[in-house]
Amino acid sequence: MNRRALRVLLAAVCGGLAGCGYRAGGPYRSGIETVYVDMFGSKEFRRDLEFKLTEAVKKRIGTDTPYRVVAREKADTILSAELLEERQAAFAPDVRSRQPREKQLTLAVRVQWKDARSGRILVDQPALLQTADYVVPPGETEALAQERVIDRLAARIVAMLYEDW
Repeated sequence: MNRRALRVLLAAVCGGLAGCGYRAGGPYRSGIETVYVDMFGSKEFRRDLEFKLTEAVKKRIGTDTPYRVVAREKADTILSAELLEERQAAFAPDVRSRQPREKQLTLAVRVQWKDARSGRILVDQPALLQTADYVVPPGETEALAQERVIDRLAARIVAMLYEDW
């Protein structure tokens, strides 16, 4: 393929992408470069869940978005959340032992993302739920389920930073 044909092909591909709604910056809000992630609060008595969730969200922002996590004074926006509830449910009891074979862990959080420059609320989600199922007899622990649900919840919180969420 000669250079002219390659240029025409490249122009067609770029033009096609531009026409389909893609943009160079991705689906994130323009004019925002930095985020301060406030230490998440908690209404739960379970220790460390809010710390683990805060750290998971910071890591996700660093790897999945073009935003940088910075100190509050340097931030364009502030992301805050509060862990509202951790709930467990038991399913499928064993006939002999009457113990549950399957459990489900659910976390509920409130999330707010605010523009620190204007004070405008960008995202206000009063209740965001995330669950993870785990099986008790094979040895899956509640701690493993907590890690799984925190990772999934962090991904959903970071997905809120998209422009058209």
